[in-house]
Amino acid sequence: MQRKVASNLVWMLVERGLQVGAGIGIVAMLARGLGPEGFAHFQYAQAVVYIASSIALICGGEVVIPRLVANQNSLAQHRLVVHAFRLRLAAGILGYLLMCAFLVVTGQTIEFWLPALIIGLAVVLREPFGIVTAWLQAHTRTRPNTLFNLASLSVKAAGVALLFALGIHHVPSYALAFSLEPVVMAIFLTTYYLARAPRARVTYEPAMVRELFSNGLLFWASFMLMMGSRRIDQLLLKPLVPLGELGAYAASMQILDNFVMVATILSAGVAPIYVYAQPTLAQARRNILKISGGMMAVGVAGGIAIALSAHWIIHLLYGSAFASAASLLQLSALASTLIFADVGLTLLPIYLRRPRLVAIKWALVFIVTIVIDLIAIPRLGVYGAILGYAVANLLSVLFGIAIWIQSARGRPAVQEACA
Repeated sequence: MQRKVASNLVWMLVERGLQVGAGIGIVAMLARGLGPEGFAHFQYAQAVVYIASSIALICGGEVVIPRLVANQNSLAQHRLVVHAFRLRLAAGILGYLLMCAFLVVTGQTIEFWLPALIIGLAVVLREPFGIVTAWLQAHTRTRPNTLFNLASLSVKAAGVALLFALGIHHVPSYALAFSLEPVVMAIFLTTYYLARAPRARVTYEPAMVRELFSNGLLFWASFMLMMGSRRIDQLLLKPLVPLGELGAYAASMQILDNFVMVATILSAGVAPIYVYAQPTLAQARRNILKISGGMMAVGVAGGIAIALSAHWIIHLLYGSAFASAASLLQLSALASTLIFADVGLTLLPIYLRRPRLVAIKWALVFIVTIVIDLIAIPRLGVYGAILGYAVANLLSVLFGIAIWIQSARGRPAVQEACA
């Protein structure tokens, strides 16, 4: 069993590593192919879609996987998968419609809403069909999902590379290339699951839907607040700064998105053994402190390296048209180091099985980000957004430290919560 778990972990880490590398290459081709203003159009559309996709995160793996593991009956699992799919699909359609409403209410021009409508297909496809991913994880089968992800990512990368090689500068064309990824992934997952699922008709059970919805409500709120706080800055920047500055800011943040993904890779690699498997809270707290410190060290080293080589990175990936992004990357890279400590500290509320704490944290971060951005962006422009980014990261770390300290002071109550 340990060998199987280790093999699954290796496949997951390989997938994440290749995603990071491919993501950097794809963004570089996008930026060079579209230029600063076209890149701003594309990134704004992606930001809108990113926030809208959080609505489809209802009934996540945190709710589904434990139930699938607890009941190994194939018919019972199939019934659960179908109900979770329907719930996610309804949420995905709602997210897409709300995205369309936002674009209409804010009066976006065709340069912004057309790419959003195309890329937005992922809102309806990614999470609903991703229920098969949860089913695979419950059966400790990571390899098929990894291969499907890499295949669909390859299709997207090939599409972007072809457009770039042909010298095409049309934003919707690149949006179509991006939309291929969730379509291909949905086809792979559906084909794989239907070939192994029972051939039984599933009748609708309102009680199960209500249970899945209520049990995943806090996780759902947490994900929406988290994803909103990570992209709301670009929505607020768009009407207040020139498109070229928005494109430069988005370019620097794209690099950091790939950098901070290392934190989730490290966390996923060490948490199962060194945190979740620990029998006592005291040992888990000690390990979490060590993990957070080690991850912070990695983040500081990486952030400083990126800051020192920011001009070279921007020139290599994006070209001279994005030269102004170098100074933005230097500051935001230093601010991103805090995310590594935050990811490590977040392991504690997960270990305690207290999603309410995670939801509270992201609610605070979301509110603070909006307040600081609304005050700072009109005065400082894109540097105001970096200030909001830095303060939000600092607040997340301080919240995590407070939980870590409080877990020691209120140990009996916390241990009861873990039981």
